[in-house]
Amino acid sequence: MKKIYIAFALFIGLTMNSCKHDDWFYRESKNTISDEQLWNDPNLITSLLANYYNRLPSLHGVFNTGGMTEIDDAMWSGTRDQNGRNDFQYGSDYGRYWDYGLIRDLNLSLENINTLGVKLTPAQKSLFIGEMRFIRAFVYFEMVKRMGGVPLVTKQLIYDFSGDPTPLQVPRAKESEVYDFIYKELEEIKADLAANNSIKTRANRYTALALESRAMLYAASIAKYNSLMAAPISTPGGEVGIPASMATDYYNKSLTASKEIIAGPYALYNENADKGANFYDMLNKKPVSEVIFAKDFALGTKVHRFTYDNIVKSMTEDNEASSAISPSLSLVESFNYLDGSKGTLKDKDANGNYITYTNPADIFANKDARLFGTVIYPGTSFKNSPVRMQAGVAVYNNGSYQLTTSAVLGANYTDGQVWTGFDGPKDDAVDVSNTGFYIRKMVSDAPAASTRGTSAVNWWPWFRLGEIYLNAAEAAFELGRPEGLGYVNSVRARAGFPANSISVLTNDIIRNERRVELAFEDHRYFDLKRWRIAHIVWDGTETDPNAVVMGLYSYRVVRPGHQDNGKYIYARVRPTRFRRARLFRMTNYYSSIAQDVLNGNPKIVRNPFQ
Repeated sequence: MKKIYIAFALFIGLTMNSCKHDDWFYRESKNTISDEQLWNDPNLITSLLANYYNRLPSLHGVFNTGGMTEIDDAMWSGTRDQNGRNDFQYGSDYGRYWDYGLIRDLNLSLENINTLGVKLTPAQKSLFIGEMRFIRAFVYFEMVKRMGGVPLVTKQLIYDFSGDPTPLQVPRAKESEVYDFIYKELEEIKADLAANNSIKTRANRYTALALESRAMLYAASIAKYNSLMAAPISTPGGEVGIPASMATDYYNKSLTASKEIIAGPYALYNENADKGANFYDMLNKKPVSEVIFAKDFALGTKVHRFTYDNIVKSMTEDNEASSAISPSLSLVESFNYLDGSKGTLKDKDANGNYITYTNPADIFANKDARLFGTVIYPGTSFKNSPVRMQAGVAVYNNGSYQLTTSAVLGANYTDGQVWTGFDGPKDDAVDVSNTGFYIRKMVSDAPAASTRGTSAVNWWPWFRLGEIYLNAAEAAFELGRPEGLGYVNSVRARAGFPANSISVLTNDIIRNERRVELAFEDHRYFDLKRWRIAHIVWDGTETDPNAVVMGLYSYRVVRPGHQDNGKYIYARVRPTRFRRARLFRMTNYYSSIAQDVLNGNPKIVRNPFQ
């Protein structure tokens, strides 16, 4: 009995003690963070934002080697198990993006920081909220440019367990309403983001303006060019299709945002007298005056393997892989000559005879300097070392050339000189150029950048001033305003063209400038879509130079005793590994909506042709 009384007394004592000191049993968790801790600690909020920035979507961007080969800029020349990239036609789901998981996370964060962030200063809170709303606007832009109008969800959708799910079933907004929402969001937050103006890896005022510039240009183009189609693509409720009457307002909004950025603290990068090297440096160095917003990388923290995947074959540092991207002849020839003539390379004369060149690079002489900064071609170097590109030898025999190649890269011909270069090009080969070209743009020349262990840390440009100049030029041109000409000439002057090299601006000039300036930066696929010409450019025709990736092979002339002996000729080829012409169908203008989304929400209207 005495033991029972003692135990009871201890229980009473503990109970009374806990009543007097409610926190006696409480200990802060060592492995979880409470909402109150998170939303009142700027460092923790910044860490959460880093997660959201890292989830910003792209289609062919952020060093997506495979995606960059799925348009007409290049073909896949890496491992054979991925050769389907050279043998596919765009499916109805191509480019599909429907990420309401990220939208939910952002909406939840916005609600929590508003209600729980009581210890943040007003400036801190408005900046963080502005960044979250920017990321949300960015995500909605990525969805609308692929899917058309999508449900606009700006707060948590919480099921009440009533058995009625209809409050959670949000219908698709009109395509124009999504673009209007993006613009309104950016206008409301841009002033709050000014505190980040000196930062290139987080949203700031100019980043918001850059998204305005791009998104409003897309909306305007769709409004104009969709209506000009013989059969405009639309749905009865406006989920797809923007009225032509809205184009002018969107063009004006894009131009206004672009002009504010151009008047801001950025400048076209122009620090190297060698214009080709300057263009390469513009994206390889950091920070630079041109980049507005970028995804950054750092050794020991976050790296990428774009250089590992695409370094010139002879320069790989661990001999594991290389050269997955082979740029197309179509892209190379889109870079015009500095005298203003078209960029078609002169491989044969008017009579169909091969033109000989003393040096392999001579055929590319006097071209737009952006070609050198984008593509590695025969006769050039990388990392201060010559690129050893030669497809074979051209032996003159009985009035014609016999083109021969070696089965072994780097082999010598019977005359003791190079037969086929160690860097190819070689048809139907792996990890070596199949077109006669390598990609230079965004392939880092830093030591160990092509190794698996170190990798590269050059950054990915979400927005840069070169694009903004071209956005402004296009919007001004569409509005019939004269300043567009000056914007295009400024970009061209940085590429080595004379001042005022263009006197009359046309749609074709604007569109070609975007192709060469922004190659491999995730623009071309969406540009052709918004101009409603993707089905014309990628028409599935096996003889079309854009629908089919072609190459250009260099050969050393073997003709002893003749003045052409030792010179070089070029032959156009269709690489064996590129097996099917690109075919863009009407259904590809808007990606199909996944069946599970349709099953879960009967209010969702299907896209046309789905």
